[in-house]
Amino acid sequence: MGAPLPIIVGFGGVNPAGRVSFHHAYRRTVIDAMDQVSADDTYASLATLMNVEGDSRDEALRQHMRDHTLIRRIECFDPERIRWQRAAHLTPVDDDGTLSFTLRAREVPDELPDGWTTVRREDGRVEVTTRRTAVLIPDRRVSRVTSAGQAPSGFEPGRLYAARSHPRGLQLSVYGASDAVQSVGIPWDELRRHVGPDQFAAYAGSAMGQLDNNSNGGMMQAPLMGRRPTSKQAALGLCEMPIDFVNAYVIGSVGATGGVIGACATFLYNLRNAVHDIRAGRCRVAVIGGSEAPILPEVVEAYRTMGALAEDEALMAIDGSAAVDNRRACRPFAENCGFTLAEAGVYMVLTDDALAVELGADIHGAVADVFVNADGFKKSIPGPGVGNYVTVAKALGLGRAILGEEAVRQRSYVHAHGTGTPQNRVTESHILNEMAKTFGIERWNVAAVKAYLGHTLAPASGDQTTSALGTWKYGWIPGIATIDEPADDVHHSHLRIAPEHIEVDPAAVDMALVNSKGFGGNNATGLLLAPHVAREIMAARHGKAAMTKHATRNEGVRTTALDYDAAATRGDAETIYRYGEGVLEGTDLEITADGIRVPGHDALVSLDLDNPFA
Repeated sequence: MGAPLPIIVGFGGVNPAGRVSFHHAYRRTVIDAMDQVSADDTYASLATLMNVEGDSRDEALRQHMRDHTLIRRIECFDPERIRWQRAAHLTPVDDDGTLSFTLRAREVPDELPDGWTTVRREDGRVEVTTRRTAVLIPDRRVSRVTSAGQAPSGFEPGRLYAARSHPRGLQLSVYGASDAVQSVGIPWDELRRHVGPDQFAAYAGSAMGQLDNNSNGGMMQAPLMGRRPTSKQAALGLCEMPIDFVNAYVIGSVGATGGVIGACATFLYNLRNAVHDIRAGRCRVAVIGGSEAPILPEVVEAYRTMGALAEDEALMAIDGSAAVDNRRACRPFAENCGFTLAEAGVYMVLTDDALAVELGADIHGAVADVFVNADGFKKSIPGPGVGNYVTVAKALGLGRAILGEEAVRQRSYVHAHGTGTPQNRVTESHILNEMAKTFGIERWNVAAVKAYLGHTLAPASGDQTTSALGTWKYGWIPGIATIDEPADDVHHSHLRIAPEHIEVDPAAVDMALVNSKGFGGNNATGLLLAPHVAREIMAARHGKAAMTKHATRNEGVRTTALDYDAAATRGDAETIYRYGEGVLEGTDLEITADGIRVPGHDALVSLDLDNPFA
């Protein structure tokens, strides 16, 4: 029958377009093309997510929701008044005199600076005399970058569960995984009854780790701010912590786990692990994803200093305007000047095709494979190389092997990495254009959703993947709405790169490529198969009778899933966070030479293993 087919049975999270599950975020990006019922539903979802009061059908309220989603002026901090410390040296007014001041005793440094003389006074304070001393003076500065892709204004994931000083990146991860798990429509305990404890897997990560004051940022700043790091900051800042939280507090998995980090390709790297586990029979259920919360003054300034971000002055120069257009900060494949940072937490749930049939799971699509290749020798770490040519070519080659040349030529499209940088527009367009020529694609449709969402780093290819699922539901490939036309140096003889949405027959699109070019040469390309293609493969494998039973079971699953969606839209759904619940000790296990029984699972962890080297 061949290897198991990894089926996407659920997805969720949050990005700058809103809640990811049930295509709400996708619909926000193409809201102008949506039918009235779908648009109403998405506005209602946004109203709850953003904690706005009033009727979501009111046009003024809808304008507020449109203005405070997607890429926009930074709201996470005030870009006009960023705190920082100005280094200075204090000297006496009289060049021949001395400088005197007092400190509380506990403020006196253990190692006195050169030239300091101290005398303890009767009131307990210490008088310092010196001719010159270095100080840091609190100050404010104006950011040269004011655009970012932020979660919808008013969304506070830490208020939806007992966050306990969790970094924002982990809050997004808990929310995202909970949303994805509940979107499946099959209770997790039901999956436990059908799947052995070691046949679950979970993979996710954060490209940069957690960076705010509750994690690495606070830990690194503490000594310079006269404070001590907390007991949580180092641990919660780790890059793999998003999946650790999902395992420990959302799904309670004792199966395979890991946080594979591949810069901007992190989501696809983790998806690759899950896909290979399922295809090899090592797991039957996998949760994969990623989260990132980099909209912090220090991170924005660091990327700006690299020359990577779209600065206000450069954007205004392109437009010939005296005012910056924050909404159009990211312009993939057009005249542009840098990428736009963004935040998100995006997760998916996959099962093998046999389990999906057995349980009546929703079939949103399938993942045929994810290809990963490095760049070889490089001139510089951020510079692009040849690895992405290989990944895109292999994805197209696999698509041809599964569905034939005609499907590749006429029934495929690509979600480009599309960062909005001058370098990316040239290098990625050349890759895609050359691949289109090679595989006989006359006009390959190109989507680039970073134009709407910005660059969410680790979960970025999750944004692309879930957008592709939306196209198969609603029949619109998002246009690159922030551009007018491709830049002069963009290769597009065989590509369609345009601002308008493309209406398609979902049944006439068999496959989508999701492309990611990560910092340092971390290239990944995933091949997604349409829901109708997945069903055809499953019907050929399992038979018509099995698919009829699947359809019958799916009615109840779908009802449960839609009930969750409705509850989430009303604001009645709870974020899964099981702190301290169901904690197991070694004494809770039943261990024999043949297997281990884990409470909550019907199947054993089998110890009857084959010799792989026989």
